[in-house]
Amino acid sequence: MVTTLLKSTSYDFNDLFEAVHARLRARNATGSGKEMLRLRIYEKLHILVAQGLVKKDGKVYTGVRSTLLIRLAEMAAAKARREQRHGTVLHTE
Repeated sequence: MVTTLLKSTSYDFNDLFEAVHARLRARNATGSGKEMLRLRIYEKLHILVAQGLVKKDGKVYTGVRSTLLIRLAEMAAAKARREQRHGTVLHTE
């Protein structure tokens, strides 16, 4: 979702959901049903709003680019540490 929010300036929830869902389908990573995924994305989006990474204006969500880039770097570092502990090869997209 963070990567998707960095690609465009603003999304309404349905557009954001469709973009994230398409990205997950491309990676063959849509294990749960579509409605369950919609609820999970909605919940995570509101967590990002509460953390100040995304601004909500009515029904439009806009990523705060500088803080999202920091979060993306933190996520990559955590993934690298986790994979190093498990001895797996780092796979980047």
